[in-house]
Amino acid sequence: MNVRSRLPSPGSVRPDTFWRSPLRGPWLTSVFGAVLLVGIPVLFLTGLVSYAAYNPDLSAVNDKTPDKGLLGFYLFSWPTDPYWLYRVTQGVHVTLGIVLVPVLLAKLWSVVPKLFTLPPVRSVGHALDRLSLLLLVGGGLFEFVTGVLNIQLDYLFPGSFYPLHFYGAWVFFGAVVAHVVIRLPRTVRALRSRDFRAELRTPVARTRPEPADDSGLVAPDPAPPTMSRRGALGLVGLGSVVLFVVTAGQSIGGSLRGTALLAPHGRQPGSGPNGFPVNKTAALAHIRERDVGPDWRLVVRGGGRRVSLTLAQVRELPQHRSSLPIACVEGWSTENQHWEGVRLVDLAGLVGLGDDPPGVFVESAQLHGSFRAVALRDNQVRDTRSLLALRVNGAALSADHGSPARIIVPGAPGVMNTKWVRQLSFGETTWPV
Repeated sequence: MNVRSRLPSPGSVRPDTFWRSPLRGPWLTSVFGAVLLVGIPVLFLTGLVSYAAYNPDLSAVNDKTPDKGLLGFYLFSWPTDPYWLYRVTQGVHVTLGIVLVPVLLAKLWSVVPKLFTLPPVRSVGHALDRLSLLLLVGGGLFEFVTGVLNIQLDYLFPGSFYPLHFYGAWVFFGAVVAHVVIRLPRTVRALRSRDFRAELRTPVARTRPEPADDSGLVAPDPAPPTMSRRGALGLVGLGSVVLFVVTAGQSIGGSLRGTALLAPHGRQPGSGPNGFPVNKTAALAHIRERDVGPDWRLVVRGGGRRVSLTLAQVRELPQHRSSLPIACVEGWSTENQHWEGVRLVDLAGLVGLGDDPPGVFVESAQLHGSFRAVALRDNQVRDTRSLLALRVNGAALSADHGSPARIIVPGAPGVMNTKWVRQLSFGETTWPV
């Protein structure tokens, strides 16, 4: 038989000949949609909060989306209190995003017949509905896929994660809003059409297709049920619970950290005082021994003055302690680590700016890559918990944790806590000349 003759013709992919599940219908689709309607705005808002935490309006160095224009209307000065703020908001963002994956896939399964309806456009209203559906499906898949890849540190997509995910989020959320405006009345009617608790008590033997309507979701010729709606909802719910269990531990920490099987930072990174996760090792950052070895110098600039200090001289400055976590955009975080070092406000005092210190531009010995330099706000410098840390948990910093010195600031994303620091320029927001 000719291979081409065995392939289905384009017209055969129709609801009445291909999509025959008796479970599909407005009610089940609306249940999945209602869950996403609660979860997606939380994802969007926590994503915007994460973007604000980088202080992109402070410096071009911090800003990975320089062409955002009006999309940056909400940006605000990122606070240092509560010190765990970024750990919580980003942990919620990543964990919730993973947990919603089964719901998103189930929602797409429930509406897949609509993607193949013919003719594709029947009216202006139908065209707008189809466009919102296209942006909704495409945007949702794009955001979830890039988010999951970023969590796993697998940058298989072209370009930088930050602008792709940022602009994609606005497109996706705009499509969600448009879709809700168009579909909300029908969704509400569908949810009211069946009793949720009654569906949870209905076994396979008593499962019946939803009444035919003009939604295009109910199969004209449904197949016999092999699963109840209770089973479908349970399967999706179980998938979300499993993903929560194998993901959430990376941000909750404690004894649950070992359960974070899908998190690249869920594994124990070693033992001892420096035995907590890192995002980038010294080897990956291409840190050279001559830049952080015995000849290392800390340069402090500001107010027209410049001071150069050896490591021994930095250690002779008044030392202070802070108990702060590290929290990163991938959703992982540590418990509070006990840092020791020199307060940033005291370092500003070395160049005569200690009474009312401005922000600081921090440069690393890392020569290439994102966030090898960052700008911190004045409120971050003035917080007495903000340190140029030399030690952690009673021991000198390891090479992977930024030896000989790193920044630690309460509430800041992990990449803003620069490692292998070589220069601090107070009053600057970009590369000093």
